[in-house]
Amino acid sequence: MDNKRSQNIRIVIADDHPIFRDGLRRLLEAEPGLKVVGEASDGADAVKLARQLKPDIMLLDLLMPRTPGLEALRDLSTGTGANGVKVILLTAAAEKHQIVEALQLGARGVVLKDSATQLLLKSIHTVMTGEYWVGRESVSNLVQYLRTQMQASNEESRQKKFGLTPRELEIVSAVVAGYSNKEIAEYFKISEDTVKHHLSNIFDKLGVSTRLELALFAVNQGLPLRGIP
Repeated sequence: MDNKRSQNIRIVIADDHPIFRDGLRRLLEAEPGLKVVGEASDGADAVKLARQLKPDIMLLDLLMPRTPGLEALRDLSTGTGANGVKVILLTAAAEKHQIVEALQLGARGVVLKDSATQLLLKSIHTVMTGEYWVGRESVSNLVQYLRTQMQASNEESRQKKFGLTPRELEIVSAVVAGYSNKEIAEYFKISEDTVKHHLSNIFDKLGVSTRLELALFAVNQGLPLRGIP
Protein backbone atom coordinates (compact mmCIF):
# COMPACT_ATOMS: atom_id res chain seq x y z
CA MET A 1 0.00 0.00 0.00
CA ASP A 2 2.82 2.39 0.93
CA ASN A 3 4.61 1.53 -2.29
CA LYS A 4 1.50 2.35 -4.29
CA ARG A 5 1.14 5.67 -2.47
CA SER A 6 4.78 6.57 -3.19
CA GLN A 7 4.21 5.98 -6.90
CA ASN A 8 1.44 8.55 -7.09
CA ILE A 9 2.18 11.69 -9.10
CA ARG A 10 1.79 14.47 -6.53
CA ILE A 11 0.16 17.60 -7.93
CA VAL A 12 -0.43 21.18 -6.76
CA ILE A 13 -3.16 23.23 -8.49
CA ALA A 14 -2.68 27.02 -8.65
CA ASP A 15 -5.68 28.94 -9.98
CA ASP A 16 -7.65 31.89 -8.63
CA HIS A 17 -11.07 30.37 -9.43
CA PRO A 18 -12.25 28.03 -6.61
CA ILE A 19 -14.82 26.27 -8.81
CA PHE A 20 -12.18 25.52 -11.46
CA ARG A 21 -9.76 24.24 -8.81
CA ASP A 22 -12.42 22.01 -7.26
CA GLY A 23 -13.44 20.57 -10.64
CA LEU A 24 -9.82 19.98 -11.63
CA ARG A 25 -9.04 18.28 -8.33
CA ARG A 26 -11.99 15.88 -8.75
CA LEU A 27 -10.99 15.17 -12.34
CA LEU A 28 -7.36 14.42 -11.44
CA GLU A 29 -8.08 12.33 -8.37
CA ALA A 30 -10.48 10.15 -10.37
CA GLU A 31 -7.43 9.10 -12.38
CA PRO A 32 -5.36 6.23 -10.87
CA GLY A 33 -1.86 7.32 -9.89
CA LEU A 34 -2.61 11.05 -9.50
CA LYS A 35 -2.95 12.81 -6.15
CA VAL A 36 -3.64 16.51 -5.53
CA VAL A 37 -1.61 17.50 -2.47
CA GLY A 38 -2.32 21.24 -2.39
CA GLU A 39 -4.13 24.21 -3.90
CA ALA A 40 -3.15 27.87 -4.27
CA SER A 41 -5.23 30.88 -5.30
CA ASP A 42 -2.37 33.10 -6.48
CA GLY A 43 1.20 32.90 -7.70
CA ALA A 44 2.81 33.83 -4.38
CA ASP A 45 1.00 31.00 -2.56
CA ALA A 46 1.87 28.64 -5.40
CA VAL A 47 5.58 29.33 -4.92
CA LYS A 48 5.27 28.76 -1.14
CA LEU A 49 3.41 25.46 -1.64
CA ALA A 50 5.95 24.27 -4.19
CA ARG A 51 8.73 24.81 -1.67
CA GLN A 52 6.82 23.31 1.25
CA LEU A 53 5.24 20.27 -0.43
CA LYS A 54 7.78 19.60 -3.21
CA PRO A 55 5.14 18.17 -5.59
CA ASP A 56 6.02 16.38 -8.82
CA ILE A 57 3.75 18.60 -10.94
CA MET A 58 2.34 22.10 -10.54
CA LEU A 59 -0.61 23.11 -12.71
CA LEU A 60 -0.15 26.89 -12.77
CA ASP A 61 -2.69 29.37 -14.14
CA LEU A 62 -1.07 32.01 -16.37
CA LEU A 63 -3.31 34.87 -15.18
CA MET A 64 -3.67 35.27 -11.42
CA PRO A 65 -3.85 38.19 -8.96
CA ARG A 66 -0.87 39.41 -6.93
CA THR A 67 1.72 37.20 -8.60
CA PRO A 68 0.86 36.14 -12.19
CA GLY A 69 1.87 32.74 -13.51
CA LEU A 70 4.98 33.85 -15.38
CA GLU A 71 6.23 35.79 -12.34
CA ALA A 72 5.64 32.77 -10.11
CA LEU A 73 7.46 30.62 -12.64
CA ARG A 74 10.38 33.07 -12.57
CA ASP A 75 10.47 32.85 -8.76
CA LEU A 76 10.47 29.05 -8.91
CA SER A 77 13.26 28.97 -11.48
CA THR A 78 15.53 31.33 -9.52
CA GLY A 79 14.67 30.30 -5.96
CA THR A 80 15.66 27.27 -3.93
CA GLY A 81 13.70 24.36 -2.54
CA ALA A 82 11.39 23.82 -5.53
CA ASN A 83 13.86 22.60 -8.13
CA GLY A 84 12.14 19.25 -8.55
CA VAL A 85 8.67 20.54 -9.45
CA LYS A 86 7.67 20.34 -13.11
CA VAL A 87 5.40 23.25 -14.00
CA ILE A 88 2.60 23.00 -16.57
CA LEU A 89 1.01 26.35 -17.35
CA LEU A 90 -2.77 26.40 -17.75
CA THR A 91 -4.16 29.24 -19.85
CA ALA A 92 -7.35 30.23 -21.65
CA ALA A 93 -5.20 31.73 -24.41
CA ALA A 94 -1.50 32.42 -24.79
CA GLU A 95 0.49 34.55 -27.18
CA LYS A 96 3.39 32.82 -28.89
CA HIS A 97 5.92 35.03 -27.08
CA GLN A 98 4.35 34.06 -23.70
CA ILE A 99 4.76 30.36 -24.50
CA VAL A 100 8.39 30.91 -25.50
CA GLU A 101 9.06 32.95 -22.34
CA ALA A 102 7.39 30.34 -20.14
CA LEU A 103 9.50 27.52 -21.60
CA GLN A 104 12.64 29.62 -21.27
CA LEU A 105 11.78 30.21 -17.60
CA GLY A 106 11.58 26.48 -16.99
CA ALA A 107 7.96 25.47 -17.64
CA ARG A 108 7.69 21.91 -18.87
CA GLY A 109 4.32 22.33 -20.53
CA VAL A 110 1.62 24.74 -21.69
CA VAL A 111 -1.97 23.48 -21.87
CA LEU A 112 -5.06 25.43 -22.98
CA LYS A 113 -7.92 25.32 -20.48
CA ASP A 114 -10.41 24.28 -23.15
CA SER A 115 -8.37 21.17 -23.99
CA ALA A 116 -9.95 17.75 -23.63
CA THR A 117 -9.39 16.03 -20.28
CA GLN A 118 -7.31 13.32 -21.92
CA LEU A 119 -4.91 15.92 -23.31
CA LEU A 120 -4.26 17.34 -19.85
CA LEU A 121 -3.70 13.86 -18.43
CA LYS A 122 -1.42 13.02 -21.33
CA SER A 123 0.55 16.23 -20.79
CA ILE A 124 1.13 15.32 -17.12
CA HIS A 125 2.43 11.85 -17.97
CA THR A 126 4.54 13.20 -20.86
CA VAL A 127 6.18 15.83 -18.64
CA MET A 128 6.86 13.19 -15.96
CA THR A 129 8.89 11.22 -18.53
CA GLY A 130 11.16 14.23 -19.05
CA GLU A 131 9.69 15.56 -22.27
CA TYR A 132 7.81 18.82 -22.87
CA TRP A 133 4.20 19.45 -23.84
CA VAL A 134 2.91 22.46 -25.76
CA GLY A 135 -0.74 22.86 -26.75
CA ARG A 136 -1.74 19.48 -28.11
CA GLU A 137 1.54 17.66 -28.57
CA SER A 138 4.71 16.53 -26.87
CA VAL A 139 7.98 18.26 -27.73
CA SER A 140 11.17 16.24 -27.49
CA ASN A 141 13.60 18.82 -28.95
CA LEU A 142 12.95 21.98 -26.91
CA VAL A 143 15.85 23.98 -28.37
CA GLN A 144 14.61 23.45 -31.93
CA TYR A 145 11.02 24.25 -30.89
CA LEU A 146 12.05 27.52 -29.22
CA ARG A 147 14.16 28.55 -32.21
CA THR A 148 11.24 27.91 -34.57
CA GLN A 149 8.74 29.77 -32.39
CA MET A 150 11.02 32.78 -31.92
CA GLN A 151 11.64 33.01 -35.65
CA ALA A 152 7.88 32.88 -36.25
CA SER A 153 7.27 35.57 -33.61
CA ASN A 154 9.89 37.84 -35.14
CA GLU A 155 8.34 37.37 -38.57
CA GLU A 156 4.88 38.19 -37.19
CA SER A 157 6.27 41.33 -35.53
CA ARG A 158 7.83 42.47 -38.78
CA GLN A 159 4.52 42.06 -40.53
CA LYS A 160 2.57 43.97 -37.87
CA LYS A 161 1.84 47.54 -38.84
CA PHE A 162 -0.71 48.39 -36.12
CA GLY A 163 -3.00 50.08 -38.65
CA LEU A 164 -0.32 52.53 -39.79
CA THR A 165 -0.44 53.76 -43.39
CA PRO A 166 2.68 53.57 -45.62
CA ARG A 167 3.22 57.32 -45.13
CA GLU A 168 2.87 56.99 -41.35
CA LEU A 169 5.45 54.19 -41.35
CA GLU A 170 7.79 56.50 -43.25
CA ILE A 171 7.25 59.20 -40.62
CA VAL A 172 7.98 56.67 -37.85
CA SER A 173 11.18 55.65 -39.64
CA ALA A 174 12.27 59.29 -39.78
CA VAL A 175 11.54 59.80 -36.07
CA VAL A 176 13.57 56.69 -35.20
CA ALA A 177 16.41 58.11 -37.34
CA GLY A 178 16.31 61.26 -35.21
CA TYR A 179 14.81 63.71 -37.72
CA SER A 180 12.99 66.82 -36.46
CA ASN A 181 9.53 67.78 -37.77
CA LYS A 182 11.12 70.41 -40.00
CA GLU A 183 13.61 67.92 -41.46
CA ILE A 184 10.86 65.34 -41.99
CA ALA A 185 8.75 67.96 -43.78
CA GLU A 186 11.66 68.90 -46.06
CA TYR A 187 12.60 65.27 -46.76
CA PHE A 188 9.08 64.21 -47.75
CA LYS A 189 8.23 67.60 -49.32
CA ILE A 190 5.20 68.16 -47.10
CA SER A 191 4.30 70.91 -44.60
CA GLU A 192 5.25 70.79 -40.91
CA ASP A 193 1.54 70.89 -40.06
CA THR A 194 1.05 67.74 -42.13
CA VAL A 195 3.91 66.09 -40.25
CA LYS A 196 2.30 67.06 -36.92
CA HIS A 197 -1.04 65.68 -38.12
CA HIS A 198 0.60 62.37 -39.08
CA LEU A 199 2.38 62.17 -35.71
CA SER A 200 -0.87 62.83 -33.85
CA ASN A 201 -2.54 59.96 -35.71
CA ILE A 202 0.47 57.71 -35.10
CA PHE A 203 0.50 58.48 -31.35
CA ASP A 204 -3.23 57.66 -31.15
CA LYS A 205 -2.86 54.36 -33.03
CA LEU A 206 0.14 53.15 -31.01
CA GLY A 207 -0.87 54.54 -27.62
CA VAL A 208 2.32 56.56 -27.15
CA SER A 209 2.70 60.24 -26.25
CA THR A 210 6.30 61.21 -26.97
CA ARG A 211 8.80 60.78 -29.79
CA LEU A 212 11.02 58.69 -27.51
CA GLU A 213 8.14 56.33 -26.67
CA LEU A 214 7.36 56.11 -30.37
CA ALA A 215 10.95 55.21 -31.25
CA LEU A 216 11.15 52.58 -28.48
CA PHE A 217 7.79 51.09 -29.51
CA ALA A 218 8.88 50.89 -33.15
CA VAL A 219 12.12 49.11 -32.31
CA ASN A 220 10.65 46.76 -29.68
CA GLN A 221 7.70 45.75 -31.87
CA GLY A 222 9.85 45.27 -34.96
CA LEU A 223 7.90 47.71 -37.13
CA PRO A 224 8.94 47.53 -40.79
CA LEU A 225 11.12 50.66 -40.84
CA ARG A 226 12.74 52.17 -43.90
CA GLY A 227 16.30 53.43 -43.90
CA ILE A 228 16.21 57.22 -44.06
CA PRO A 229 19.50 58.79 -45.27
